[in-house]
Amino acid sequence: MKRVATIVLGTLIMAFGYYYLNEQFGLAEGGFVGLSLLGRYLFDIDPAISMIVLDVPFFIIALWWKGWRFVGQAVLAASSLSLSYAMWDRLDLLTFDIQVWPATLFAAIASGILTGYGLGLVLKSGGATGGDDLFALGLSKWTGVSVGTILIVFDVIVLGISLIYLPLSNALYTLVAVSIAGRVVTKMLVVDEPKATPVVPNWTPKNDLA
Repeated sequence: MKRVATIVLGTLIMAFGYYYLNEQFGLAEGGFVGLSLLGRYLFDIDPAISMIVLDVPFFIIALWWKGWRFVGQAVLAASSLSLSYAMWDRLDLLTFDIQVWPATLFAAIASGILTGYGLGLVLKSGGATGGDDLFALGLSKWTGVSVGTILIVFDVIVLGISLIYLPLSNALYTLVAVSIAGRVVTKMLVVDEPKATPVVPNWTPKNDLA
């Protein structure tokens, strides 16, 4: 129950950042959400459909890799994120009228901290909010590169492609947000490993006469 509560809390925090900061200040998205927005711009595909199409293969692979429990927690996290976003949208607690420098920069920094912390809670609890998180987890296990770094690289690639329709200033502010989020996730997922005991060679000569 504690694990489920932490996943839900993490998605609530993420959705808060996405709705009240990214949405209101015109920041874009990285990952599969960014690809879905790109699909809507280029091919007029509903992001709700494209997100499912992108996520499903990774959830299927995760069944083989992690098992039903992990996939169940990932589905819980993805569903909770969607419902949390809808909840913040309905409540509409905050409205920011100033959406220029330096307010947009502050919003990007705050978004990075909030969304990174929320995602860190989800990942530490064994969940994942979508196929891009699963991709990052799998690639991290295979390469040894931190999950946060992989997420940053993937987000940068998506943002670069999104310049097709996205203003450069918005892309740069979003880059600040996703970079901070990736660093926060990395810090939260670091596990202190025991230091290896150094092997000290024995240079004492053998005494064959003993």
